[in-house]
Amino acid sequence: QVQLVESGGGLVQAGGSLRLSCAASGRTFSSYDIGWFRQAPGKEREFVAAIMLFGRSTRYADSVKGRFTISRDNAKNTVYLQMNSLKPEDTAVYYCAVRIGVQAISDSRSYDSWGQGTQVTVSS
Repeated sequence: QVQLVESGGGLVQAGGSLRLSCAASGRTFSSYDIGWFRQAPGKEREFVAAIMLFGRSTRYADSVKGRFTISRDNAKNTVYLQMNSLKPEDTAVYYCAVRIGVQAISDSRSYDSWGQGTQVTVSS
């Protein structure tokens, strides 16, 4: 079992930046794809970005492509989400999770071991 803890959220003005961290403990972290999702009030959880094991490949939602960058440091058991040019519509609770299923990489049903989330609020 992998346990994940997100951090780095906060309040930022539109156009600003934040870096989220997803720290893992437990089983071999580098053996898993890791995804970031977000959920805004009244909305369903949506895919943001994912990084494959060993960081050789990444995927992004169209809404964040070119603004967000996902990376991982397997030596530190941590995945990062660098968020630049933030917009008010990026406001949400951000979660990381481990991909264990065979559904599409953007499908939340493919993920397990969700963290508790970190709040990101972007003011206009």
